[in-house]
Amino acid sequence: MTTVSIHLDRAARMPLATQIYRAVRDAIETGRLDPGAKLPSWRDMAAQLGVSRGTVRVAYQRLIDEQFAVGAGAAGTRVAEGPSPSSAPLWPPDVPPLPELFHTYGTPPLPFQMGVPSQDAFPFKLWSRVFARAARRAAALPVSYPDPRGDPQLRKEIAAYVGIARGLRCSPAQVFIAAGYSGAIGLAVRALQVEGSRALIEDPSFPITRKALDLASITVTAVPVDAEGLDVASGVRRAQDAALAIVTPGQHAPLGMTMSLSRRLALLAWARRSDAWIIEDDYLSELQLTGRAAPALASLDHGGRVLHIGSFSKTISPVLRLGFVVAPIELTGRFGDVCACLAPAPALALQGSVAEFLREGHYIRHLRRMKRLYASRRQALLEGLAQVGSESLKVEATAGLAVIVSTKASLSDVEIARRARSFGLAPSPLSQWCVRSQPWQGLLLGVTNLDTRRLAQYCRQLAEAAAQ
Repeated sequence: MTTVSIHLDRAARMPLATQIYRAVRDAIETGRLDPGAKLPSWRDMAAQLGVSRGTVRVAYQRLIDEQFAVGAGAAGTRVAEGPSPSSAPLWPPDVPPLPELFHTYGTPPLPFQMGVPSQDAFPFKLWSRVFARAARRAAALPVSYPDPRGDPQLRKEIAAYVGIARGLRCSPAQVFIAAGYSGAIGLAVRALQVEGSRALIEDPSFPITRKALDLASITVTAVPVDAEGLDVASGVRRAQDAALAIVTPGQHAPLGMTMSLSRRLALLAWARRSDAWIIEDDYLSELQLTGRAAPALASLDHGGRVLHIGSFSKTISPVLRLGFVVAPIELTGRFGDVCACLAPAPALALQGSVAEFLREGHYIRHLRRMKRLYASRRQALLEGLAQVGSESLKVEATAGLAVIVSTKASLSDVEIARRARSFGLAPSPLSQWCVRSQPWQGLLLGVTNLDTRRLAQYCRQLAEAAAQ
């Protein structure tokens, strides 16, 4: 019989039976009690600890219920057979995913950081009221499963919005709510059943998209872009068997050009001819800082080959993790099944708050304010870079919500970005967006979170990071 050293704290709020159970379990898990070892009887353990036999019985019964021990009747209680502690795997380190792309999660955005809206201009008070009302409505709903495709009111509002702002006529039945862009791309890949196929992507392109395709065992063929967007003819020559193309025709990510009408028509013709699919990543929607945004590619699609993906991460907040897919009519049944079984829509309170934000006109007014703010901050950044006059940084273009600067070939953009982090700046290396063997060297400087009062300091620090 094995003895177990147990110290009971009779002044603690934890029941004595629980203390005994935890002490014995700890001895088993740490290897101080071997598999098959016989535990003291109820009577002996009770006498040893000065408690009742009923208290020991409760502790032993919990060990048996949780399969740490085995009761053998009159033969007593023994430690259950199991792997030895030395053979048990160690807990893995808690390493955040994609550290090369996301330095931190859940922290305020830094100057030059890409992919996030303005922190200081977010309408906190308005959003708090909207969200509180939506939360109360969600709390009062029947305790039954909600529509996995998404809140009907939100789907209705999105269908109306994309019809007006993106020229895309669709029914709410074609709209499916997902957990941000990542959830939307996962939903689309599953519904299209293109795992293991080949896809055309832009070069450069969003790293998350490439990683998502890799996880789905989809072989990627990178296609160069020029002033008109994706070179469709080049893509067709490179991968005639492609089942899918993923593009950012509204504002190319990250270079910012709009896909020309001729290229759009060529891409649609290829999809019809090849029985292939097109995923349109409309990541900025109508949030274009100069001029009017071109209509969605899906607005030209009369053959049911384009899936339109949108997100509220860059227009409202990535905290929402709320995106959507507008699917061709013929695919709505399958999309609904995938939502029901594999990718149901996020929490109703979040969906309800965005639905009200759209319905009451707050979203349109917010976008208008952000356009003016971001345009002003972009201009201030261009002026700040010009005043610094660094030989290591050369402004190449403005693109979307960023300014693109090239860097000296003698120093990698990844190293410059690492140095900039020491100043509390977060530029994105352009090379991480490229697929080509000799990627472009440069930095993407997000304009959304710039304090114009400190902009001269930011530019000097960035120039210092880029200097030899």
